[in-house]
Amino acid sequence: MERRTFLRASIAGAGAVAFSGSLWQGAALAAPAQNAPSPYGPLQPADANGIQLPAGFTSQVVARSGQVVPGTSYTWHSAPDGGACFADGTGWIYVSNSEMGSGAGGASAIRFNSSGAVTSAYRILGGTNRNCAGGATPWNTWLSCEEVNDGRVWETYPFGGTAVVRPAMGRFNHEAAAADPVRRVIYMTEDVSDGCFYRFVPTTWGDLSSGTLQVLRAGTGTSGSFTWATVPDPDGSPTATRNQVSGAKRFNGGEGCYYANDTVWFTTKGDNRVWQVNLASGTYELAYDDSLVSPGTPPLTGVDNVTGSRSGDLYVAEDGGNMEICMITPDDRISVFLRINGQSGSEICGPAFNPAGNRLYFSSQRGTTGSSSGGITYCVTGPFRT
Repeated sequence: MERRTFLRASIAGAGAVAFSGSLWQGAALAAPAQNAPSPYGPLQPADANGIQLPAGFTSQVVARSGQVVPGTSYTWHSAPDGGACFADGTGWIYVSNSEMGSGAGGASAIRFNSSGAVTSAYRILGGTNRNCAGGATPWNTWLSCEEVNDGRVWETYPFGGTAVVRPAMGRFNHEAAAADPVRRVIYMTEDVSDGCFYRFVPTTWGDLSSGTLQVLRAGTGTSGSFTWATVPDPDGSPTATRNQVSGAKRFNGGEGCYYANDTVWFTTKGDNRVWQVNLASGTYELAYDDSLVSPGTPPLTGVDNVTGSRSGDLYVAEDGGNMEICMITPDDRISVFLRINGQSGSEICGPAFNPAGNRLYFSSQRGTTGSSSGGITYCVTGPFRT
């Protein structure tokens, strides 16, 4: 594929901070990424939390499943998964899903002050199933997505309010969501081996109670042009949403999804790829494919959640692999940012930057125990690129 010069831009305003988790100032626009040394230097020996980080970075445990969040009376949920940060005055809120089934799922939130100290923690959604990933909206709500065959999207309220189901956004094996304030749509991934990539077009931007569900149509290649087609029956019964539109492009296990600067990235775990949809040009391509990396061993496998930093770097978490978060820079270089040791039975979930971009939150879903009750939520602080 033709390499292009990366594009620098910025998304201003508190709404951008709320839905992206950071103030995006650049975007990786050439593909696919290749191995390179990390701009932060090599990983150092594991710290007391078992995390290897570059020099100058430190980690701390924020919460543990089944234990009271320090400084609060709230017990943190099991199986922490997708997450996002929201600006809250001079502080911020980190929201985290719970990927538990049989009505034991949902989402919780932790509120931090300007110095990063926890001030409160609380439930924002309960009684749902396998809330895997999701996405933040520019109007400061968290879309918590159920990863089951007839899964729903729940709009939750980190700042207070009762969660509301949004059936117009479709019932399918939901994974992640990303808001596009320019086109006024929400993109969504589907976690099945023959899944699709969707967008929801609300009747009124800011109100997800009604609208049109569409699916991406394209050829079978890894790059080209695309169009959107309306899904006739978003309810997905008796015909699954992904099987209602002829020519809908199939993706092998959709996972994380992230929007910035006329571009949406999403990951597919079945083939270890990061896809890049260039919305202004109406084209798609690969931002990363582990089978196309050279020289050496591809650093990123088991691709999962994805987020972005203020410098335009993409951070992609692994479900399995070497329990790493890898970064893809705007000049299409990929390297390992951190590695968690001693937790091979887990996965890394919910990476999200605080509004200032100097703290990265994420969870190890099953921690050192390999069980959903052993989840650990972390924060890494350091000199992130701006």
